[in-house]
Amino acid sequence: MQAIKIHDDDKVAVALCDLKKGQSVEVAGTTIVLKDDITRGHKFALTDINEGEGVIKYGYPIGRAKCKISVGEHVHSHNVKTDLKAEDTYTYQKLAPTPLKKVERTFKGYVRANGEVGIRNELWIIPTVFCVNYVARELETYAREKLKDLVNVDACFALTHPYGCSQMGDDQLTTQKVLAGLSTHPNAGAVLILGLGCENNNIGVFKQFLNLDDDRLYFLNSQDVDDEFAEGKKLVDEILEKINKCQREDVPLSKLRVGLKCGGSDGLSGITANPLIGRLSDLVVGAGGTSVMTEVPEMFGAEQLLMNRAKSPEVFEKCVHLINDFKHYFSSHGQVVSENPSPGNKAGGITTLEDKSLGCVQKGGKAEVCDVLRYGETLRTQGLNLLQGPGNDGVSCTALATAGCHMVLFSTGRGTPFATVIPTIKISTNSALYNKKSNWIDFNAGAIVDGEDFESLSLKLLDYVIDVASGKLTLSEKRDFHEIIIWKDGVTM
Repeated sequence: MQAIKIHDDDKVAVALCDLKKGQSVEVAGTTIVLKDDITRGHKFALTDINEGEGVIKYGYPIGRAKCKISVGEHVHSHNVKTDLKAEDTYTYQKLAPTPLKKVERTFKGYVRANGEVGIRNELWIIPTVFCVNYVARELETYAREKLKDLVNVDACFALTHPYGCSQMGDDQLTTQKVLAGLSTHPNAGAVLILGLGCENNNIGVFKQFLNLDDDRLYFLNSQDVDDEFAEGKKLVDEILEKINKCQREDVPLSKLRVGLKCGGSDGLSGITANPLIGRLSDLVVGAGGTSVMTEVPEMFGAEQLLMNRAKSPEVFEKCVHLINDFKHYFSSHGQVVSENPSPGNKAGGITTLEDKSLGCVQKGGKAEVCDVLRYGETLRTQGLNLLQGPGNDGVSCTALATAGCHMVLFSTGRGTPFATVIPTIKISTNSALYNKKSNWIDFNAGAIVDGEDFESLSLKLLDYVIDVASGKLTLSEKRDFHEIIIWKDGVTM
């Protein structure tokens, strides 16, 4: 197959390989003679589209024609414009819930004292402030040397960041909420919270955000000791001895929490990787588990589809606030809501933000939206959740980790080596990327274009996810890629 018409109502088709001007292409039983070269992932017109007329893809408008577009012409940013606007009003048109397949699967996780389950047993060193980042890194190096003699400790990470002081109000609160969420993450067998002593977010203040009954928490304030390195190493020794006693055990799939993310999207993202992730999400949710979708700006243009899947009027109202509050965030900074896709997205065939969003939201599958989280909040409801966060890979993946997700399923058409502190599974939209970047990509959704069906590939992805949940390392874990990036929106003193 050379091209695909995604929905019966579509006025465009998407090239599944590079096509040449003058080439005849059969799409949905009709032969189209191309009037332009069409790169893989890009669109061409299946019918004449008049100026001002909606351009339909996925069965919905992705923008309007800037001029008349003839059959066989390339359809992209040169002749299509966005139709998005700022804050909007929405109507709750609840859809009947889609029955989800129920699978009975288990994975081998670490059951914590509070009943939560982790898929890794790691030591996390979390600085309250950037001033002690170097101390955290030295303790990380020390702990990693000790790991060579331990069986049940998977890794040690210093989660360094540039904040924790010279912040005020909500900006400081955001840092504290994120660090607190990470401090209670079940993938951490223990957390060493490392402070300086004079910072805004000093340990005494930060403790107000923590459950001090959690026996996984340890504290070291650098200004209170003569030698923070010596004292830190003593604590590391004590911690590692303790968490090395943890053992993996069988737990049901209902305990799994997966984050859903895309980055470096292309024209195949909404055809292969994102709908595949959506099917995986439905399998997890159908088993009683949890999935979390973020990147709110990449819901713009497709938000009503998600709102109609809200479980209740209360959840619908949360969805409305999620969207309009984020649009207000843009406008309050003097920015338009449609300043997206990125140059890489456009090169890959995505034309407008509506085009990107309609492909992006497919990661959420067909499950009901059960809850909406603010940035920095942790999960409280099983099922599909929406999470406030930007499109930025680092900030949104950190938000997914903060919420309590065990791993991130990350679709990409352009490719990226980025990974956050929880296992980050890279899923390519096309086989060319999978073959080219074998050191980045864990799973190939491009097999869909090559002829494999979604049903069999989604079960293979589920097997892979269970393997990772049970201890299999992702490629980024093997290369020690792990970063956190906290969303900053405030004054620096």
